[in-house]
Amino acid sequence: MEQKRQPAVWRALCVFIWIVRKLRHKPALKFAGALGKLTPLFLRAKTRESSGRCARVLGISYEQAYKIITGAYVHFAKAAAEFARLPIMVSDIKNLVRIHGEENLKAAMSRGKGVILATAHLGNWEYAAAWCAQSGYPINGLGTDQRDDRITSLIASLRSSGGTKALGKATDLKAMFRALSAGEIIAVPIDQDAKLSGIVSSFLGFPASTPIGAAKLAGKYGCAVLPAFCLRSQDGVTMDFYILPAMEGRGGISYGSDIQSSIDDLNAIISDWIKTYPDQWMWLYPRWESVERGMFDEVRNRPGQV
Repeated sequence: MEQKRQPAVWRALCVFIWIVRKLRHKPALKFAGALGKLTPLFLRAKTRESSGRCARVLGISYEQAYKIITGAYVHFAKAAAEFARLPIMVSDIKNLVRIHGEENLKAAMSRGKGVILATAHLGNWEYAAAWCAQSGYPINGLGTDQRDDRITSLIASLRSSGGTKALGKATDLKAMFRALSAGEIIAVPIDQDAKLSGIVSSFLGFPASTPIGAAKLAGKYGCAVLPAFCLRSQDGVTMDFYILPAMEGRGGISYGSDIQSSIDDLNAIISDWIKTYPDQWMWLYPRWESVERGMFDEVRNRPGQV
């Protein structure tokens, strides 16, 4: 099989990793943040597109949205540095991440049916997974093939250094079931455009195709689904990891029994957290693209659909 390669991107990534690993932690984040501030100069079109998307979704001015987008560039540049430094910092992860709601995770784990941590590309999800692993909670991360196979392998290696197991893709429900059957945790991002494999649900007030795997597994196997978010604190260095109580179904039914309402309720929670920390979410990603392109016109016109 022909290997995928992005030589320029790979070289730049290698230089970035070398620099942030040579520096101490705070200077490394400061360096990465400085690079993040320069990003709009190199991604002018993407920055305009993301700012327009943010302004429309949050109902704010373009100027306010632009400030959020530039803040997100700084945040994710720092997150990239933190991820690159994970092999160095893993022993200090509990000093970097403050946990809120561990009792919710313990209660869910005690049920013995595995746990899904439903999260988003918000804050630093990689450090959240590392905290779980270093705290004795067996956790699995889902992967996506990158445009360069070396980057795919690098991501898997960095996650492994923090103790996170590589599970496969989000579409591999059999692999997810095996992990849940073993009483383990799976971290599942819910804020990706699932295209025709998802269902249409309101996300930040606009219809979006949303993955159904978490709700489907909960309905079929009874595993707990807990929203969880790891946010950068005001000091710019430490994180606050929030684990919310397990999701419950409407009207007394178990969560996942009704896929549509289960996804709607989960999207509502994720949307609220993004609204609270908008400069830590990945606005660069076209979350609503498949619906906006009309892929779900027939679905949206059905009674009861968003």
